[in-house]
Amino acid sequence: MKDVVLIDGGLGQEIFKKAGKPAHPLWSTKVMMDEPSIVKEVHEEFIQAGARIITTNSYTCTPTRLERDGKKEWFQDLQIASFDIADAARTSLGFSAKDVQIAACIPPLIGSYTTDPRSFQELKEEYQQIVDIQASRSDLFIIETISTIREAQAAVEATLEANKPILLSFSLSDNHPHQLRSGETIKDALLAIEDYDLQGLLFNCSFPETITEGLKELKQLSIPYGGYANGFTTVEPLKPGGTVAELTARKDLNAKNYAQQVLSWVANGATIVGGCCEVGPGHIAELRDQLIEQGCTLKTLEVQL
Repeated sequence: MKDVVLIDGGLGQEIFKKAGKPAHPLWSTKVMMDEPSIVKEVHEEFIQAGARIITTNSYTCTPTRLERDGKKEWFQDLQIASFDIADAARTSLGFSAKDVQIAACIPPLIGSYTTDPRSFQELKEEYQQIVDIQASRSDLFIIETISTIREAQAAVEATLEANKPILLSFSLSDNHPHQLRSGETIKDALLAIEDYDLQGLLFNCSFPETITEGLKELKQLSIPYGGYANGFTTVEPLKPGGTVAELTARKDLNAKNYAQQVLSWVANGATIVGGCCEVGPGHIAELRDQLIEQGCTLKTLEVQL
């Protein structure tokens, strides 16, 4: 029997779909401003599907992105709202942090799948702004969809100061699955972060098949590892400032097919799994059922600081 931590799925996409409004560069953050009840509803659906970790709806709530696509002065209020809504969803279903953990989302600062040209210190300072707001409210941090080693290091070093569990997740190139989207190798990334005190290393927002390949390089890790894939046909059209209207979903990645991909990761050592964009509550529920059928026990992340 194996203990598995089940993360939620693609929060932003589910919120966007439920809202039924034109896409915005701030994605689900804009919905949170206009209709926060939708965000709470999606969190609840993922919890009911079996997620033991839910992630705050703050992926686009970075100072850089708000300055470009909205208003920078929204930053603190949106960060706080993202936690308050997640907490309200957990509480409404009668759960506490012992049952369902809230992970503060620490995202790429200028946009997904791209390289931020700024210096390490500039990146770290912006990450510290995010961490300062979320540190006292979250159960852990998830640094996700990171495409470069430098941004990963800046995010981790800023987040370590909060003394909370940290999961770090890289996004891999779908054309070269043993590389980050920056072109840097997984091997070099592992060397660059090996001295950090992390509670898990993941790959996310890449094809399931890409993550299957990438995870082969993590088998010797001394910390938990895993992944959560997207269901897009490609992410190439999305550039900083763009919207998800530019992306399309795969038609072959139904709940059963996705669960089979993830079960292969678990069979090969992964213990932290879930879904990213286009992976909804139905996918997570199917994955929950199949994990349990395989004899796995679903648990929250063990805190080891």
